[in-house]
Amino acid sequence: MAECAGVPDAAERMSGPGLAELQLERLRGVLRRVYDRVPFYRRAFAAAGVRPEDCRTLADLARFPFTTKADLRAQYPWGMLAVPERELRRVHASSGTTGAPTVVGYTARDLDVWAEVVARSLRAAGVRPGHRVHVAYGYGLFTGGLGAHYGAERLGCTVIPASGGMTARQVRLIVDLRPEAVMVTPSYMLTMLDEFERQGIDPRSTSLKVGVFGAEPWSEGMRREIEERFGIDAVDIYGLSELIGPGVAQECAESKGGLHIWEDHFYPEIVDPVTGEVLPEGERGELVLTSLTKEAMPLVRYRTRDLTRLLPGTDRVFRRIERITGRSDDLVIVRGVNVHPAQFEELVLAVPGISPHFRLRLTREGRMDHLTVRAEARPEATAGQRAAAVGEIGRRVKEEMGVTAGVEIVEPGSLERSVGKLGRVVDERGEGAGRGKDAGRGEHPP
Repeated sequence: MAECAGVPDAAERMSGPGLAELQLERLRGVLRRVYDRVPFYRRAFAAAGVRPEDCRTLADLARFPFTTKADLRAQYPWGMLAVPERELRRVHASSGTTGAPTVVGYTARDLDVWAEVVARSLRAAGVRPGHRVHVAYGYGLFTGGLGAHYGAERLGCTVIPASGGMTARQVRLIVDLRPEAVMVTPSYMLTMLDEFERQGIDPRSTSLKVGVFGAEPWSEGMRREIEERFGIDAVDIYGLSELIGPGVAQECAESKGGLHIWEDHFYPEIVDPVTGEVLPEGERGELVLTSLTKEAMPLVRYRTRDLTRLLPGTDRVFRRIERITGRSDDLVIVRGVNVHPAQFEELVLAVPGISPHFRLRLTREGRMDHLTVRAEARPEATAGQRAAAVGEIGRRVKEEMGVTAGVEIVEPGSLERSVGKLGRVVDERGEGAGRGKDAGRGEHPP
């Protein structure tokens, strides 16, 4: 059994029965509180024919209704609060680019819990008190920057609040201030990698030891790319603004391959994305989470739309989730074939001479959908490698995904770079064409 970085705290070392007892106690308290204080849940429970006292075991949670992002938008801005507005100490929100934003409130205790779970996450990742942590997540209404910031301070670190953008300055700060850890989206880390090389600085020469990456799906191929070119440990952090922000689950530096869910605060289920039925542990489906300790806006059975599966814990009692492989609402349908953009990352990275920077362009020719993979060549790629990559990527897409795609190999640096979360798909087929159910996704921070 691989041991995670850092010494687990008392909650992480509790027994399985002890954790289950704590979860049930907290779950029953949450169900009662939202039933009594949130009219939306009182109506939803009544429609499902359940009351808080019907939850006698953890398995009984499956009888209760789901909460969706559409529900949060319908209750905008304060309809989901379980406390008076005067008790709020902070508000975060999604961007609202695909509809009304989702507003999330925090009490003083919520902020304290949030800092603690992020500190726990960073300790598991290998960050230590006294380390400098370069935070390149965006600050403001987005939860990434402030969530990472206060968690790192809680652990006893020095925070460099760089926020996103101004990539040349990011590189200079890392070189001059010598942080041991960086927290950022993985796609923006690749953007910074390009800037290091543009400035003639060897990325492996920096002080960085660990990168804590979240806010978007990323593959093992991208992990290898970052670890080899920066000489660091690259680990995954997971969270949602609707639940709390970053700090819901964390991958350990010494036992990569799954993220421990902090189950004393968040209760996980995996359900069939279509039927909503709870799946047995180990089967892949959609992650559903219930708040166990949130005061201001606890959520019951929140459908994250993230696709993963539950795995056993390692030296912690808490179970793990497998790396997020995509989202049910990121699904793109091309000529009747379901495609997730995240599937392409491993495929592209495996082709010699091709960089991690790529886009998927969807067009319609007559009545037929057409997919084009636009991938950047690496600067050192030969003309022969570029030519071979066209056929190799096309072959792999056909064999592994069952769809025919055109392939364009473009010059290094020609595709738009991420300054936060990266959109891989450019869909030019018209409104709603070939998109999966609930395709309009809002902010999904780390």
